[in-house]
Amino acid sequence: MPRPEADAGASDHVHIGARALLDDFALGDPSQILRLGDLLSGFGQSAFGMLLLLAVLPAFIPIPGVGGAIGGPLVILVGSQLLLGLSQLWLPGFLARRGPHRSAVITFRTLVSPWLKRLEKLIKPRLHGVLDHRIALCFTGLLLVVLGILLALPIPFTNYVFGVLLLLFALALLERDGVLMLIAWTAGVAAIIVFGLLSGELVSAANALIHHWFG
Repeated sequence: MPRPEADAGASDHVHIGARALLDDFALGDPSQILRLGDLLSGFGQSAFGMLLLLAVLPAFIPIPGVGGAIGGPLVILVGSQLLLGLSQLWLPGFLARRGPHRSAVITFRTLVSPWLKRLEKLIKPRLHGVLDHRIALCFTGLLLVVLGILLALPIPFTNYVFGVLLLLFALALLERDGVLMLIAWTAGVAAIIVFGLLSGELVSAANALIHHWFG
């Protein structure tokens, strides 16, 4: 596991390179299951970005419904905890004991590494207020909850779109890049308007939840 780099002036936060993280996860027996509880232990707030990075992995699986069914709830879990202002990621026991096969991580790394290598030249720790301010964290969490719901819905041909978008959020959290988070916010709001509100899927999902909860 790579050693996290302490962020200057923010001892409770760390900067972790996403490409180095994926390289480390990919080392070992391809058939081994990487348990989320083991992977995310001891990384503080960076665990939110790490889980989000792993959550987008199923979105790139070319099987209809699988990416959203697996990745969507994980994204919602990350978003809801940021929305509530938790400083440490919490995983339920049944989820902590599960995780992806290393072979899936290897495939994902092969797919995104060339793009991450290019992005690393542009991404850097900056504009930390967008990452650390309470209101900013709530807004990030809210967007992730809504995007997680959209990812979980059976909207055709959107898995890759939401996967790339959520990857921006994960990179912003891991690399401590507030400028990238602003870009992710903008793209996230646009995606919610286009794929959620305009398609009617988000409104339908909200109505179904309200009917379920309040009869």
